Amino acid sequence: MRVRSPGVVGTVGEFSGDFLGPLKRLSFDPFTLDAETRQLLHGPDDQPVHLSPKAYDLLCVLVETRPRAIAKSELHERLWPSTFVSDATLASLVAELREALGEKGHTARFIRTVHGFGYAFSGLAREHAAPEVKRVANWIVYNGRETSLDEGEHLLGRDAESAVPLSSSTVSRHHARITVNGQIAILEDLGSKNGTYLRGQVVTAPMRLADGDQIRIGAFELTFRSLEAPGSTATQL
Repeated sequence: MRVRSPGVVGTVGEFSGDFLGPLKRLSFDPFTLDAETRQLLHGPDDQPVHLSPKAYDLLCVLVETRPRAIAKSELHERLWPSTFVSDATLASLVAELREALGEKGHTARFIRTVHGFGYAFSGLAREHAAPEVKRVANWIVYNGRETSLDEGEHLLGRDAESAVPLSSSTVSRHHARITVNGQIAILEDLGSKNGTYLRGQVVTAPMRLADGDQIRIGAFELTFRSLEAPGSTATQL
């Protein structure tokens, strides 16, 4: 949490990058800090709370260093590197942040003033790990486009609702089907008028696909790519 990610310098002397490093979301009821969208969200419906970019960065710094109190001089360096900014500007930013967090008067549920020193984040926060990115294991390449093939059945044909739509009079409405089941992908012709060809041979029965296989459907040449299937072998089921 305390690893600072490399920032992006915006206007001269200003830091406009993310402070949260690998952390993507952090909750402190009823708020959520979302580093992906650079937003402060409120409530179960994740309603955006307005914050200026610099106030957002201040919140990130305080959350990042919690529960340690951070000196005003360090905040100046983090928020306005190599630029002179008065303490009044920092105090104004703290006031904006407190207002956004619903703190009024001497109530300091989230932002604690350490008199003569600086500020600290005092809320109880819960970190959310970044969601695991789903790996695309199989896909079709045609006409410079790529279409992913998840687990299950995928229609190829002239129908616009097909997983792989192929708009041509040479293609039947429901021309062929690719079924992905774990590491196995199967190609079938669905009784098309002009046939389906795999590796230059007409498909008359379900055939297992391999990475790099060439499929011809009407006027279209498609390539099946896979991180799971082995290299091309002529396998008929």
